[in-house]
Amino acid sequence: MNVLETITRLRVELNQHNYNYYTLDNPTISDYDFDIKLKELQELEAKHPEFFDENSPTLRVGGTITKNFETVMHEYRMYSLDNSYSKEDLQDWEIRCKKIVGDVAIQYTCELKYDGASISITYENGLLKRAVTRGDGFQGDDVTNNIKTIKAVPIKLKGDYPEKFDIRGEIVLPFAGFEKMNQDLIEIGETPYSNPRNTASGSLKLQDSAEVAKRPLDCLLYSIIGNNLDLNTQDEALQKARDWGFKVPNQSKLAKNLEEVFQFIDYWDVHRHDLPYETDGVVVKVNLIQYQNELDYTAKSPRWAMAYKFKSEQVSTILNSISYQVGRTGAITPVANLEPVQLAGTIVKRASLHNADQIEKLDVRLHDTVFVEKGGEIIPKIIAVDLTQRKPNSEPTKYITNCPECNTELVRIEGEANHYCPNFYGCPPQIIGRIQHYISRKAMDIEGLGGETVALLFNAGLVSNYADLYELQKEQIIPLERMAEKSAENLVKGVQDSKNVPFERVLYALGIRYVGETVAKKLAKHYKNIDAIAKASLMDLVLVDEIGEKIAQSVVMFFENQENRLIIERLKNYGVQLEINAENDTSVSDKLKGKIFVVSGVFEIYSRDDLKKAIEANGGKVGSSISSKTDYVIAGDNMGPSKLEKANKLNVSIINEFQFNDLLNG
Repeated sequence: MNVLETITRLRVELNQHNYNYYTLDNPTISDYDFDIKLKELQELEAKHPEFFDENSPTLRVGGTITKNFETVMHEYRMYSLDNSYSKEDLQDWEIRCKKIVGDVAIQYTCELKYDGASISITYENGLLKRAVTRGDGFQGDDVTNNIKTIKAVPIKLKGDYPEKFDIRGEIVLPFAGFEKMNQDLIEIGETPYSNPRNTASGSLKLQDSAEVAKRPLDCLLYSIIGNNLDLNTQDEALQKARDWGFKVPNQSKLAKNLEEVFQFIDYWDVHRHDLPYETDGVVVKVNLIQYQNELDYTAKSPRWAMAYKFKSEQVSTILNSISYQVGRTGAITPVANLEPVQLAGTIVKRASLHNADQIEKLDVRLHDTVFVEKGGEIIPKIIAVDLTQRKPNSEPTKYITNCPECNTELVRIEGEANHYCPNFYGCPPQIIGRIQHYISRKAMDIEGLGGETVALLFNAGLVSNYADLYELQKEQIIPLERMAEKSAENLVKGVQDSKNVPFERVLYALGIRYVGETVAKKLAKHYKNIDAIAKASLMDLVLVDEIGEKIAQSVVMFFENQENRLIIERLKNYGVQLEINAENDTSVSDKLKGKIFVVSGVFEIYSRDDLKKAIEANGGKVGSSISSKTDYVIAGDNMGPSKLEKANKLNVSIINEFQFNDLLNG
């Protein structure tokens, strides 16, 4: 046997042993024998670099250094899941599903919701091509080198895998491994990690992949995404993923109806504590892919899936004091400062009290014993007071009347729960908050500039609004705390690079109240430039698709303000993108302007996403369900019978993809 044959044999053997141990939990070789074979392969590869293979099992030990993680657009957006907290919520969800797919028997897959760091891994021709974090759902960080160190992630697939696809899952840290890591830290006098989820997430962004390789991370996968995958059900997709070599939890179950879903939930609500990983609920998915396509997505979530969250863990502790935070819009948020207490794997010292109404409703008072839980297992909140522990001299909490930062008298707009500080341009936290929003990842994403640095710049008198960022000089920045010449250079460069950020993100970055990412895209696409938006009347704005009166009023008020107009003029002069660049303008024509389309079924020449993009690029709107306002239903194979019936009942035109093509081509 020649050297290449030996190397190839060892690679195949070691990959199979990794799969047996980390995916099947069924090792067929001792650790000692595995290490001997691995060492033999390492020595052969070192002597024969001409046989290098980026997918060799020897590279799983890491060693690659990544100083800057490249930001990558997801080919398929990573949506978040809607949450439910009761069985009634799931029943309501099923009713909504049946309104779209018809009054049919729906089967569901039930999967445990593991608490880790979301990941999307792309495979091409059976080889791991790229791994990207969830990020904001549209783009994330390329962490391929670090993911390759996780033994449960296959480098090379087996079986009848598609030519190209993405697979999604969670990077988790098992309890046993987490405890071992913490014990090692305690023994050397270091601070232990707070919880497995955050530790797993942080591990993905370590610069040295060799350090990642030392951590006992695992990868649990649950969703296959791509075109022409020839999959009929979610249950089938999970089994296919197992066959190709992925670690897919065996706890998933096919349920014939909601009653069986409830049985699954009840069982795991008790037995989840026996699992080796953190889990906080059950993900329920419509099993049939055809129905998933019919149900489609909202702006944020798939309509065909719902996360049922287990009841939150509760603890009691003492309320020491209440402080008041000022947000970038001037909204005041009361925060409870608590006696530190362990809750759902973390030490909790603070909890939200939401607003004055909530404080009054709970009758929360200083030094009360309060019950705290994590809302949706994320943000701690006070849910009740233990009145049996209340001190006799206790007095009701009086909500503040003046801003804790600038002492301006607070206002409360009729119909709103929050109090506001109206000193929009003079209150420091509001100014800092707006600049922090401007530089944030979903907005201008300015490299080298973080929230703490913004506060330093403001407190040093170097910036008082986001336009001031473009006048910063390296020499002004270096004297600041924690700043050196290189970091100052990076900050100035990052600010200058932000001039290339497209208009819709700049519009979002301006921080106009109620103008989030989606609304900013709508406004940018409709008006094309900032001047047209600034001149738009309230009525003009309301007529824009999905722009309500509240948003329109906020936009008008923003541009009526003289200071805002001056800042916009400065941004123009600095070269910030305040109009849609022809290269970034996805508009092709306005042939379909004013027309609403609903897409249903499976197609030959288009994918569903391609159809939707073509509709929007030509001025049309994609509707989620058929109504009297729908102009066309584009019907493919396996169109839902209920949609067909509703379209006929409402006399909506039904066309196929070829007729849609004719419509585009005149």
